[in-house]
Amino acid sequence: MTARYPAPALIDFACELLVAAGLDHDKAETVAEILTEGDLLGHTTHGLNLLPLYLADLEKGSMAKAGGPEVLADFPAAVTWDGRRLPGPWLVTQALALAVKRARQNGTGTVVIRRSHHIACLAAYLRPVAEQGLLVLLSCSDPTLAGVAPHGGRTAVITPDPLAAAWPTEHGPVILDVSMSITSLGLARRLQAEGRPLPGVWALDPAGRPTADPAAVLGTPPGALLPLGGLDHGHKGYALGLLVEALTGGLAGHGRADPAEGWTGTVFVQVADPALFGGREDFLRQTTWVADACRATPPREGFDRVRLPGEAAGAKRKQQLALGVELYPGIMDALRPWAEKLDVLVPPANAAGG
Repeated sequence: MTARYPAPALIDFACELLVAAGLDHDKAETVAEILTEGDLLGHTTHGLNLLPLYLADLEKGSMAKAGGPEVLADFPAAVTWDGRRLPGPWLVTQALALAVKRARQNGTGTVVIRRSHHIACLAAYLRPVAEQGLLVLLSCSDPTLAGVAPHGGRTAVITPDPLAAAWPTEHGPVILDVSMSITSLGLARRLQAEGRPLPGVWALDPAGRPTADPAAVLGTPPGALLPLGGLDHGHKGYALGLLVEALTGGLAGHGRADPAEGWTGTVFVQVADPALFGGREDFLRQTTWVADACRATPPREGFDRVRLPGEAAGAKRKQQLALGVELYPGIMDALRPWAEKLDVLVPPANAAGG
C-alpha cells in the first residue's frame, strides 16, 4: 500500500508551517501551492522536498518574510526588480501576473528579478499562463553556486540553469522544463544520501575524470556535473547555459560578478500574447498542427507512442489530484521535526493501492 496525501491538505500544511515560521500569509500560501504543484507533476526534488530548507532560511533570516520587491526599472514591456531575498515562488507568481498584463498591452511583457530567493520547480508556474492562450518563458540561475562545468573544462562555473516554457494548442498546453546540465544538483544530493550512483556517466570528479559517483560532485574539493549532452555533445548544453546566464544575471544586472549573499535565484520571466503577433487563431492552428504531427508519428521500438513535453507530468498531476500525492520517501519525515517545533499538525495519509 502507498501512503498518499490530498493535495489541499499538503498545501494547508505547508502554508501553516511557513506562517508559523514568520512568513506573511499571502506569501506562504503561494509558496505552499507551488511546492505542492511540483510534487503533483512528479518533480520530487523540487517540491515539498525544499520546504525544510526554506524553513531553515526563514529561521536564520536568509529569506525575507514581508514586503515587496524594489522596482529598479519600469518600461512598458520591460521591468526589473530587486527581489530583496523574498520567497522565490511568490516573486515569480507576482512577476508572471505583471508580465501577462504587459503582454496584453504590448505583445510581450518581461520581468527580470535580481536577489530573489530560490524559485522551486519552474514547470509548476506555467499551466495557468498557457491556459490563458499565452506563451510563457521562465528561466533562472543561482549566482552563489557553481555545479556545472563548461564543455571541455573540469571545474564548475555555472548552475544547471533551467529553462521552462509553455504554450497552448487546441488539445491542451505543451509544457517543458529542462536544465542545461545533464541532471540536477538536487538529484545528485538525493542519490548520494541513498548511496546510489547517477544513472549514467553524468559528472566529473575533482581531477576532471568522468564518473557516475554523485559524491565526486558534492565532495571537498568538489567535482562538477556535465552540461546537457554529456561528454559527446555537452557543447550544446554549455551554450544554452550561457544563454540562461545572459537572460538572468545579464539582464538583471546582478549575478556571478557580485558578492554572494546566500541561496539565491536570478530570474527571467517573459510572456507573449499571440493576438498581438500573427493572431491567436493562427497561432493555435500552427502549434496544434505540429503537436498533432508529432503524436501521429509511428513510435520506434521501445515506445508505445510519441508524447509531447509535459504530457506525462500532466497525466501524473491528474492522477495525483484524484488519488492523493505520493510523496518521495523521506520528505514527510524531514518535515515532522519542523511540525513539532512550530506546533503544526501533520496531515494524515490515506492508504491507496499500488
